[in-house]
Amino acid sequence: MSPLRLSRRAWIAAAALALLGLLVFLFVKTDASQYRDEAAALSLLRELKDVDTRWDVDALRLTDALSGAAHPVPDRGPILGRILQELGQPGPREALGPRYEPIRAGVVEKQAAFGALVQAHADTLKAIEAASEALATLVSEAPAAKAREPRLAEAAAGLAAHAERIRAAVRTADIESPKTLERALEAPLATLAPIARAADPRLAQAAAASETAARDFLRARAAETQAWRKFAFLTVGPRMERAAQELSRSIANSLEERNRWRAYLVAYAAALLIGLGYAASRLVAADAALRAANQDLERRVAERTAELTRTLQQLKESEAQLVQTEKMSSLGQLVAGVAHEINTPLAYVKSNVTSLRERVPEIREVVLRAGALLELLRKESPAPAELESAFAELSRHLERVYAEKVLDDLDALTHDGLHGIEQISDLVSNLRNFSRLDRSRIASFNVNDSVTAAFLIARPLLRKVDVDKRLGELPAITCSPSQVNQVVLNLVTNSVQAIDKPRGQIAATTRREGIDAIAIEITDNGRGIPPENLTRIFDPFFTTKAPGSGTGLGLSIAYKIVAQHGGRIDVRSQPGEGSTFTVVLPINPPPETGEADAPESAEALAR
Repeated sequence: MSPLRLSRRAWIAAAALALLGLLVFLFVKTDASQYRDEAAALSLLRELKDVDTRWDVDALRLTDALSGAAHPVPDRGPILGRILQELGQPGPREALGPRYEPIRAGVVEKQAAFGALVQAHADTLKAIEAASEALATLVSEAPAAKAREPRLAEAAAGLAAHAERIRAAVRTADIESPKTLERALEAPLATLAPIARAADPRLAQAAAASETAARDFLRARAAETQAWRKFAFLTVGPRMERAAQELSRSIANSLEERNRWRAYLVAYAAALLIGLGYAASRLVAADAALRAANQDLERRVAERTAELTRTLQQLKESEAQLVQTEKMSSLGQLVAGVAHEINTPLAYVKSNVTSLRERVPEIREVVLRAGALLELLRKESPAPAELESAFAELSRHLERVYAEKVLDDLDALTHDGLHGIEQISDLVSNLRNFSRLDRSRIASFNVNDSVTAAFLIARPLLRKVDVDKRLGELPAITCSPSQVNQVVLNLVTNSVQAIDKPRGQIAATTRREGIDAIAIEITDNGRGIPPENLTRIFDPFFTTKAPGSGTGLGLSIAYKIVAQHGGRIDVRSQPGEGSTFTVVLPINPPPETGEADAPESAEALAR
């Protein structure tokens, strides 16, 4: 692609990103979700202000309740705690900003002041009760003094009236003017004891107790007044009011700004729609031109594809023939050794069968004698002499069979013969599996079986090689068993041919590779691979053997099979010390592995 076209595309991409970025910016500006926290904080502030107002009313009702039934004071602590907790959440708290902490501290302080006011009012109620009882006692004792001294009746009546006035003043004490009450009661309290002594000296003690109780009430009422003033003059209410007003203004300004940005967004969206319409018309025209060009191109591609398909088919047929040739070449090198491997068990099977035939006459004679005896026994009145003779003949032949252990020999000979036949069957089965192309179908397969089969097939080549098989516990993998067998056999054969020492060593190891793959490792102590050849060993037709002794396709075929299964082959080599080939195969190969079967033409050639 030319630099001019690249530059043009870069500018178009940058312009598209800029337009998209501007659209996102306008959308974010018109989003109202950022005002939810401020609205929530404003709602909570209004609720808190309402609770604060009711709190003030509760305080006034509490301080005025000096007589009659006391007004119950509701516990607003849970409501305050809930509101403060919600205000302390990240969203509302960020909306309030620095205003949150003074409001929270003010509410906590007012709550403590209200608690102190409730306690002071309780003390006032106790003091007024004590004063009322003392004055009531003084009033009740005045008639007794009048009865004792009739001449003091007027003084006693005056004392009772004086005490009742003090009692009424105590019951109507105003929380806002404790000094006025104190001044109003100062003279009556100061004259209470002299009036009592004038009426009856015995009333002096009751008058002193009444005066003390009334003065205790005045002190308690003064303390309650101080607590009420502290509660009433706390500034948490104005703080909440100011914070609410500021939040209201902020929300109004934000909404106004959002509406302005919304108008910008509508205008920008209209402009984008116009631009998109123009671009769509241009695109339709370009699409029509492109469709015509594509039709011409498809025609040319179809012609070229047909030509390439024919060439590819020819290559596949050639490749299949080369693969089959390489497999048969590998097997051809093993024919002599395999023939010996088959002849050895075949020889002792033949010998055992010969021995069996030698024992057959004896068994046949026993069977014939037993048959003759059975015929005599079937007669209604067999001759005793004939029975005795038949029993004697059968006994003599049975004793001979037992003495010569004919049955034991038959069992041992048949067992050995079956063992030899099984060895021949295993060899033939493995040879058939390695030589047929139509076995390259996908199946569940344990590669330990492949390693075992490969070393069994290659056993004639391993007479001077020490084999160490370390097969791990592996799961079955999905693969083409015949192709995996060919890979392992090629690697084992390659290792044997690379050994140039009097006594070679080959180690085969299988193991798990991670959680989704298995590994087969073939290690030999051969001549190794020079570093300059490591990058070429998997190339088709590359070989370091003498001309005519190798095709150079073994490792190439193995590499292709492993790649088709989604795996890989790694090689490590040290010249003079040996090489290690590691095949890693996935437990579940890619889907296209199933397409790695040999072509029909190659199957026909194999058959």
